[in-house]
Amino acid sequence: MKRFCFATLLLLMCASFGMGQQVQVQEVVLNNGMRLLMAPRKGDPNIAAGWIARVGSVNERPGITGLSHLFEHMMFKGTHTIGTKNYVEDTKIQDEMDSVRAQIEAEQEALIKKERLGDIPDAKDPKYRSQKHQDLLKRMDELQKKQKDLMVKDEFDRIYTNAGASGMNATTNYDFTLYFVNVPANKLELWFWMESDRLLNPVFREFYAERDVVHEERRLRTDSTPTGKFDEEFDAMFWESSPYSWPVVGWPSDLEGITRREALDYFALNYAPNNLIMCLVGDFDPANAEALAKKYLERIPRGKHDPEAVRTQEVRQLAEKRMIAYADTSPQVLVRYHTVADGHADAFALSLMADLLNGTTGRLYKSLVLKQGVANNAAGGQQGRKYDGFFEFRGTAKPGHTPEEVEAALYKELERLQKEPVSDDELQKVKNRNAAGAFRRLQSSFLLMFQLLLFDSGRGWQTINTDPPRVQAVTAKDIMRVANTYFAPENRTVGIYYTKKGAATDDDPQLAGLSDQEKQQVKQVKGFLARATVEQVKQVLAQIEQRSASVPADQQKVFVAIKKILEDKLKELEGGKK
Repeated sequence: MKRFCFATLLLLMCASFGMGQQVQVQEVVLNNGMRLLMAPRKGDPNIAAGWIARVGSVNERPGITGLSHLFEHMMFKGTHTIGTKNYVEDTKIQDEMDSVRAQIEAEQEALIKKERLGDIPDAKDPKYRSQKHQDLLKRMDELQKKQKDLMVKDEFDRIYTNAGASGMNATTNYDFTLYFVNVPANKLELWFWMESDRLLNPVFREFYAERDVVHEERRLRTDSTPTGKFDEEFDAMFWESSPYSWPVVGWPSDLEGITRREALDYFALNYAPNNLIMCLVGDFDPANAEALAKKYLERIPRGKHDPEAVRTQEVRQLAEKRMIAYADTSPQVLVRYHTVADGHADAFALSLMADLLNGTTGRLYKSLVLKQGVANNAAGGQQGRKYDGFFEFRGTAKPGHTPEEVEAALYKELERLQKEPVSDDELQKVKNRNAAGAFRRLQSSFLLMFQLLLFDSGRGWQTINTDPPRVQAVTAKDIMRVANTYFAPENRTVGIYYTKKGAATDDDPQLAGLSDQEKQQVKQVKGFLARATVEQVKQVLAQIEQRSASVPADQQKVFVAIKKILEDKLKELEGGKK
């Protein structure tokens, strides 16, 4: 069962390079190409266990955008033995559903063609459906009900929970899909069996119904947020040729059209052992873990073909792009520059540059908020993805000031970096802060597992040890060089957000002092909590509390706000006062 994972969001927001202790990892390559990373830690009663599929939205194509994320949902639906009362009957129902759905798609395509030719105004309007179309929809509803009656709902989750495991979840990104859970040390064999079973014998139950669930998730996270649709449009404008241009959740028309056959083909290629990495961090015997891996994971056959690398590269931007939007938000500006992919030699200087700019002691806050008083908040950061990257600035205008003033002030700070060397003291401070944060993140077994999988899915887990010295080697000249290399007017895309006329002011005390981006995160959490169970809230709250020590100073406000909302919701659900 797919659930909200704010802890994952925090981890991704906090990711940075730093100086820390050397991580010792034992690596095993199985006969089918699957890799197992093991980092034993004595004394921890739980094992942080996870695995990553090296596939994300960047590996999709037009027509199936959102499929990687949809898979994240489907992988919790069960197997031949988990999640159903009668697998044989379940299979028959799914086959008929595929047939009926194909006929429905043909009917809908005919309506789309009529709309395209101007014969009807809206292909989705039910009044234009033929009798056959209506009968097919009715039959699909009947089949979905029959399948639901056969299902043992959330059995995959319940098996883990009854065994004492916690925090089972997953997350999909542009470059990867990651699944994880904390299991008691004496239940390690259960984890190997459960994960191998859903990779060897997956059953994508409720596939067509789950597409509607993803639509609802898209509505909550994109359509219903103040700037969600505009941020999506901004991404599509920024990336001219790269597949990073579409959202992880997918385009609405693709979500409506993806078939189970397309999903099965996608799974066969991208979820084969030769594209997967497993990781264990905690108190366990590596020899026993290796034996269990061979027993359970090697029974999964290697894929027929290795997935190919993304071929389409981003073309060079030759002229500034600008977007103006009116939204239910405070006036703000977004400025983004094309930079470099993860691991590029310049990525380390760009990452440190972001540290120089951010936080209450950073240059942007001191200049734009305290000294000039044009902004309520401002921040910047490098995001290096597998195939490309960008550096982004955001700033919210203070009442009485405009986004253009904030934009001009941002450029002034960039100009300083281009013309004036950073002092040795200032540079060393951010290096020290970066190193301390990286060290803290290594203390958590869960965060270490997460980082090992992320690093290994890209450039190899060893870079968790080799990257920190490269950070410490960055000089003031490097900062100045990258500032002059990438921050050129023709290389930027700018988004200006004005407050829409008649927009309601936000008087929610839980949002006080947060940036608009942080307010969106809080509202997403509230949207999730509207239908959350006690157990779901407890699990998310436990994950948040576990990671409290690794949250940077500039993220503390939103972290505290979300933690308080979760605590209040838990009291409400358990019968206490809100």
